[in-house]
Amino acid sequence: MALPMQLDEYIDGFSHSTLAPWNNLQPWEIAARSEMIVRSLLSHLPSDYVVNHEIAIHPSAQVEAGAILKGPLIIGPDCFIAAGGYLRGGCWLESEVIIGPGAELKSSFIFAGSKLAHFNFVGDSVVGKGVNLEAGSIICNYRNERADKTILVRQAGELHATNVEKFGALLGDQVRIGANAVVAPGALLEQGYIVRRTQLCDQEIA
Repeated sequence: MALPMQLDEYIDGFSHSTLAPWNNLQPWEIAARSEMIVRSLLSHLPSDYVVNHEIAIHPSAQVEAGAILKGPLIIGPDCFIAAGGYLRGGCWLESEVIIGPGAELKSSFIFAGSKLAHFNFVGDSVVGKGVNLEAGSIICNYRNERADKTILVRQAGELHATNVEKFGALLGDQVRIGANAVVAPGALLEQGYIVRRTQLCDQEIA
């Protein structure tokens, strides 16, 4: 069994955020309950949100034609969803979040100022403030290669079972994921962690 986590150590102010009522849950439990949590938040939104079929969009947010939005979903102030963006499975975007063209977000919670540049996938995850995913980077959420699909997380140098089969990652504030990098299911990345981009070296390019 995984050890209890203090989400404020990864995301500053989590315990005072909109998600504070679920602060006692582990991040994989939050992701697993994403639809229920987003529906609960929908019932307590400020009156200026435009709500239609369980999709709430703040008036200052911009959603381009061609984006696919499936409820329950909350898109906060000054967010931008590009054409070809795909949001589903219960998602919450706090504010100033960018979902670029071809990016897919599933059952995830994204804090202020984070960006999925383009052609990304983020599934069943909790993403902190100011996180940036470069083009083509992926947060995997499922252990396709294993007979036992239970996601494991590494805490204090030891592996612990989460008792869920889908969980992507907990990305702390200001994490950087480089282009074409793939983050395996169950990653817990501390604030400011950098996953370097996948790239060819000069000799390979030559």
